[in-house]
Amino acid sequence: MIYRYKGIDATGQKVNDKIEASSLAEAKAKLKNQKILYSSIKEERASIFDHLSLKRTYKISPKDLSNLSRELATYIRSGISIVQALRVVQNHYTNNKRLSLFLSEVNRLLDEGKNFYAALNEQKVLLLPEFYKQSIKVSEDGGILDEVLLELADFLKEQEKLRKEIKSAFAYPGFMIAVSLIMIAFMLTFVVPQITSIFASMHQELPTPTKVVIALADFFTHNYMILLVFIAIFVALFMLLRQKSEKFAYWVDRLLLKIPFFGSLIERSELARFAYMASLLVRSGVPFVQTINLSANILNNRVIKQLFLDASKDVVEGKTLSSSLLKANYKIDYAFVQTIALGEETSQIEAVLSNISELYFEENRDKTSMLLSLLEPALMLFVGGSIGFIVAAMLLPIFSMSIQ
Repeated sequence: MIYRYKGIDATGQKVNDKIEASSLAEAKAKLKNQKILYSSIKEERASIFDHLSLKRTYKISPKDLSNLSRELATYIRSGISIVQALRVVQNHYTNNKRLSLFLSEVNRLLDEGKNFYAALNEQKVLLLPEFYKQSIKVSEDGGILDEVLLELADFLKEQEKLRKEIKSAFAYPGFMIAVSLIMIAFMLTFVVPQITSIFASMHQELPTPTKVVIALADFFTHNYMILLVFIAIFVALFMLLRQKSEKFAYWVDRLLLKIPFFGSLIERSELARFAYMASLLVRSGVPFVQTINLSANILNNRVIKQLFLDASKDVVEGKTLSSSLLKANYKIDYAFVQTIALGEETSQIEAVLSNISELYFEENRDKTSMLLSLLEPALMLFVGGSIGFIVAAMLLPIFSMSIQ
């Protein structure tokens, strides 16, 4: 979400700008970190004109951002300045007007004397992930821009690869579920009512399974519009609450973590992403507290994200990350905490984080493969069983007549 704020910066200058954050609390925290004393802050809602405007801000795909980061890192590492690197890279994206415009705008801001982070933050062409911009800010301050850009490129590439694997894995089960629901709806709406009219002329007691199917068909035929409207309203309300209410979104994320099997998958996936990103940043020389904050901000689950953000505050006070995680209200996988503690004791935190991310990613792949191997026959049984039950229920009265 985008928040518009007014206030005074560290130099005493008035500022009227925007900031990207997942919640109002996060936006306020970011302004505090930037030493901006705000007088007002509110969410900026897009009007219909914003949606129609040619100057609309678009999201950049992880693939494009990964390729762009890798190219910039390569040129910077060869000794070319960031301005020259951006101009060279811009020539590679002449066919992509949006990326070309983005690079041109960043270059313009650099020519005005802004640093790379400020240019990325102020440009309005593409909406960049907050963790990406903050990583750039830290790397610029530490003089390790090329290293962090390469690490970010690797991270984005791996995340895109993982997303495609998951999408591909669940494509067939999703297709099967959709087809089965369509077939069942078709039979209940069109096939069953036609057969029901035949039964009405028989004037005989129908078997219980037949009565159940006819009742379902009658209910679905007469109320399908109400059902569709109800489902649409429920989904829209759920999405709206999850987007607008931080408490509701947090509650949903906590509920997801409690679901048997799937909760463990979600938790380990988030821990693996955190460990992977943290290992990259530590290897690039980013301070550990900033590493925890940046790595936490890439997480999707608010419960685990808040867990690490709270832990970073304890680390600032001199505590270890593992001890902070141990005393937290939400208990993550104990093996993860133990491994972090081992890395802290041996000063091998980067290697430990890298190993545990690889382990959790591999475990999740195995669990997902096992789930899919069980899901496919289960779906076949569901489809065959549902349609078979409907057909059998419709044939039972006919069999009863032939026996009599």
